[in-house]
Amino acid sequence: MVWDDVGFAFRPYAPWLVYRRSKTANVLFAMGATRRWAEDDITANALMPGAIYTDLQRHTGGRGSGRVPAELIKTVEQGAATSVLLAVSPRLAGVGGRYFVDRAEAETVDRRTGTLHGVARYALDPAGARRLWALSEELLAAAGCSPTGARQTLVRRTCRSTP
Repeated sequence: MVWDDVGFAFRPYAPWLVYRRSKTANVLFAMGATRRWAEDDITANALMPGAIYTDLQRHTGGRGSGRVPAELIKTVEQGAATSVLLAVSPRLAGVGGRYFVDRAEAETVDRRTGTLHGVARYALDPAGARRLWALSEELLAAAGCSPTGARQTLVRRTCRSTP
């Protein structure tokens, strides 16, 4: 994460770099949410569903663009499998702040491996999770959002509407 320019205001916008940074933010957010809501038995995890042909590809060159090898393409059902596992498996009760791929916790890696299966060590950094949470609160406050609801429920946000 480039904390001083998360919105790419001072660097050229690069779609795949933004995508990778958003994945990092997903893991950091899951860590922060799990830490904050643990005493309420609320956990959060991040996951990679895999390369699935959806309408998202219209922004990345479309089907057959050559960006993803054909052997890595999944059906919608295959892509949903990890989400379903995280949502309903009793084996994962109480497990949070982790990153999953192909129905398993991803290996922690220190450099790109050329596969979609690892999670970078910096994406599991508790200090990064705290920094992302603080930044998120700042951005929400700047947008006029404020927390509502009881502590025992997930926080609901209400924001002033913009024209």
